[in-house]
Amino acid sequence: MNQPLASTAWIVLTTIVLVLALVPFDPQLSEWAQTLPDEIVGFNRTITDFGTFAWMIYTSATLLLIAFVVRRASQRDTIRQRARAARNLSAYFLLTIGTASVLVHGLKFLIGRARPELFADYGAYSLTPFTGDRLFESFPSGHSTAAGAFFGAFAMLTPELRPLFLILALLIGLSRVIVGAHYPSDVAAGLLLGLWVSIMVAFLFARRDWLFRFDADGWPAPKTATPPPEPK
Repeated sequence: MNQPLASTAWIVLTTIVLVLALVPFDPQLSEWAQTLPDEIVGFNRTITDFGTFAWMIYTSATLLLIAFVVRRASQRDTIRQRARAARNLSAYFLLTIGTASVLVHGLKFLIGRARPELFADYGAYSLTPFTGDRLFESFPSGHSTAAGAFFGAFAMLTPELRPLFLILALLIGLSRVIVGAHYPSDVAAGLLLGLWVSIMVAFLFARRDWLFRFDADGWPAPKTATPPPEPK
């Protein structure tokens, strides 16, 4: 089994296990989260919108455009090389976050799970697909997917800081439960979807020798890391 397929299989399996484990407790966990002290709820309301796709996409696209223009306009090789590196970095984030956005919104539309705010009328397990109404687009969590993709990309680029970035992604995901926007299983699925996209795009870039190269195990590693030993 090749590495992209193996990574996909592990993430799909983890998603299934986590979602099945959380779904029976979604109503209780959601209700409990919203009874937390006002200070905790207020803090999470402050940070939760960090996990929106719009600012990530616009920022990545703007930086990509600037890097492209600088590279085309400059006559100095050092500036052109740095602009090329900035272009590839921005392209990685843009492609990762853009792909994650398309996938999660497609799944939301297809699945149609009612949000926690409709719990009294629909319960926690109501599925009404193809409505296009945000109230029936709870699974997976879009903010969690954005956080998984964004911090997942950072985790792929800086392996030594992976625990920190995964914790930050988890904080954004948990905030969606605390503010009453999603159930825990929505968050788990979203985080893992975003992480999967960041890994798959890294594989794609490694094949083109952009930002990443393949290490000895066939895993995309940032090109700033120590290269693998030459075969004897």
